[in-house]
Order: sequence, then C-alpha cells, then structure tokens
Amino acid sequence: MTRFEDELKNNNFVCSECVKCKHLVWPPSDYCNKCFGDVIWRPVSKKATLVEFSSKDGKLFCIGEFENNIRVFGTLEGNSNLIRGQNLTLKYCNYDEMPKFVFQTD
Repeated sequence: MTRFEDELKNNNFVCSECVKCKHLVWPPSDYCNKCFGDVIWRPVSKKATLVEFSSKDGKLFCIGEFENNIRVFGTLEGNSNLIRGQNLTLKYCNYDEMPKFVFQTD
C-alpha cells in the first residue's frame, strides 16, 4: 500500500510536492517527476473546479481540478444545473482497490 492509498482510506487527500523545485507531483510519487528530487507529502485543498460532467442512470459523474494541476474523476452530489468552471468541494475520499472521490456543489 502506498502513502497516497493509506491516506485516502482515512478520508485524507494528499499529494507529493518536490522539496527542490516545489513541483506538485501528480500522479503522486516518492520522487519528483520533473527533477527527480525528494518529496514531502501534503494535504490537497478540498476546493476544486468542475472541469467536465456527465450522468448515467440518474447518477452524476465529474472531473474536478484541484490547485490548477490535479484532476480526478468522481461522483457528484447536488443539483443537475451544472456549469463548467463552477466551484466544487471534496466531500469524501476513500480507497478500495481504486481511489474514490465524492464531490458536492458549492
């Protein structure tokens, strides 16, 4: 189990950030994918921007972008009057064989 997966299991969304060049490493890794420097693990903001959305069988799905860099796929709770670029909040995250992200509209 990786640090990222362990943190998700505890409802903590974290990412690695390079100590040397300050690059936010995504997907998360134990080294920087830009300069190969050492990383620290830090929390990711719970605030996101709606990039894309879709629905199937009454369930809403979306791609949320965090910190102008990190994009994740998840489910969306809230109304169906969605507009790309609107604010979202990460309500819940988990890991059970794969990452799970649940957003809500602001």
